[in-house]
Amino acid sequence: MSNEPNESTELSEPWITAVARADGTGMISVDGAQSDIRANDVAEVRAAIIARVTDEAKARNQRVLVAITDLDGVYLLSVHPDGNVESEGPVVPDAGAAAQGATAAESGTEPAHTQEPEPETRPTRQPSPAEGPARGAGPTRAVLNPAFGEATPVIPPPPFGIDDLIDFAESGSEPTPHHDKGFEPAPTRRSTFRSYSEESDLSQNNSGSAAPAEGAPSATARSAAGKTAEEPASVEATEPTFDQLLPTPGRREKASASSTEGEPEAAPTLEDFLQSRPSAPEGPAKQGWQGAVRRVTGGLISPRPGKAERAHRDAIRRVQRSLKGPRTIVVLNPKGGAHKTTATLLLAATFGTHRGGSTLAWDNNETRGTLGWRAQPSVHSNTAVDLLRDLGRFSDVESARVGYLDNYVRGQGDAQFDVLASDEDAAASSTIDADAFRSLHSTLSRFYRVLVIDTGNNMRASNWEAAVEAADQLVVVTTVNEETAASAAWLIDGLRQKGHQDKVSQAVTILSSPGDTVQPELTQRLRSHFSALTRVVLEVPYDPGFQGGGPLNVDVLSPQTREAWLQVTAAVADGL
Repeated sequence: MSNEPNESTELSEPWITAVARADGTGMISVDGAQSDIRANDVAEVRAAIIARVTDEAKARNQRVLVAITDLDGVYLLSVHPDGNVESEGPVVPDAGAAAQGATAAESGTEPAHTQEPEPETRPTRQPSPAEGPARGAGPTRAVLNPAFGEATPVIPPPPFGIDDLIDFAESGSEPTPHHDKGFEPAPTRRSTFRSYSEESDLSQNNSGSAAPAEGAPSATARSAAGKTAEEPASVEATEPTFDQLLPTPGRREKASASSTEGEPEAAPTLEDFLQSRPSAPEGPAKQGWQGAVRRVTGGLISPRPGKAERAHRDAIRRVQRSLKGPRTIVVLNPKGGAHKTTATLLLAATFGTHRGGSTLAWDNNETRGTLGWRAQPSVHSNTAVDLLRDLGRFSDVESARVGYLDNYVRGQGDAQFDVLASDEDAAASSTIDADAFRSLHSTLSRFYRVLVIDTGNNMRASNWEAAVEAADQLVVVTTVNEETAASAAWLIDGLRQKGHQDKVSQAVTILSSPGDTVQPELTQRLRSHFSALTRVVLEVPYDPGFQGGGPLNVDVLSPQTREAWLQVTAAVADGL
């Protein structure tokens, strides 16, 4: 027997709104009665919301609607007494959440929370017989969104119906209440979630014949729009790189044939066939409310991944991209306390975790640095000085093995990267110079795909300058602090004067928060200055796990911090 009530027994539908925040807190309001939700993470908050709405549907023996607000926007869900969850239209976008989402995706942080708004009150209205039972959804209006601190659409109470809300979600135009329209509402439209595999098959079947929608941006416009706000799209053609000038396997003959007038094009090759294959479909959602719905329904309902999860997956793909040989990343700021060592460790940890090893964090201080102290300890205390002394063991390419390096580098466990410490002997008088750096770099590049190099504070040291010369990607790190930022600006001026303009223009700047106090005016000044000089400027949040000065354990960092550094590492990988 169906659990769906008939019109004669259907109860008045409750008015339910909810908010899910990234810090593991949330709120649900049922007919104006508001209650807070606290959990370990946002996934548990979403699961608690769906469970609470399911209980409400069971108690009333009818399906109920809920509007859930999070970083992606406002989601309209229909929950039935049997636990079935359906979508009542696409995500309702809004300028406030979009702006916050762009900042969060770029910096890897969640927007600050603000004071909760007063709960919505729901006036009652008796529907006409033609309209049927009252519906609990209406058009959106801007209120202060507690999740993002911005003007965000929140669903107000009747007299608007669910059809109005779906019209708004599909068209983006604000509807008119039923009693102003002067006609009876159409039957409720409801679209059940397709599984992700079904949507992928549908999109692939239609990809060959679908024409661009009227008013849709062209590929050129989309490419230009994809640039960061600090980097306007350029209409000038850029010079091709050396790699771009290399012939593509399987296409050299075709290019040669097409260049000869009157001769037919060469037959397609295996390479052409393999490159024509469609991309493999992505798996179902694991994060966000989409992942919560999938877990609650045991996978019977499998929505597409949300915006935040898609950005997360894209960042991982960029970190894992193929490299044409070993690549060297150099982390710079001539002032101590700029978070260079922290940045070096977290970049190496992110590369190592997602690339499966072959990553080295190297302290290239001419005397003593702190990278070895901040890393997980090893059974030995050997450093770069010891490796330099025994470098002859690795001179024979055929007999040298990567395993021999274990006595000089310090493995970092699950993070899957190694650390090469600088000299830790307080009585030592030797230093690492440019020749020593080049010898070490030449050998280490044979065993590691990615080398992340921490530098000292002396821009005039010969090993410092040698590291910059060897760099494939520069990373400028500064805390949001006047003195440290001035040191970073001075560094960039010096690099440009020494002929490294190209490396500076492709550099990544990291603005690291020194504490939990936000300084929006200074942050904006730093973004404005460094975005005019470097390829991209990204912000990373303060994390209590950075404190103490002891070994840095990535596992104790918050999910927001780890996501921020994933986005930073992806931006660095883009330059490799």
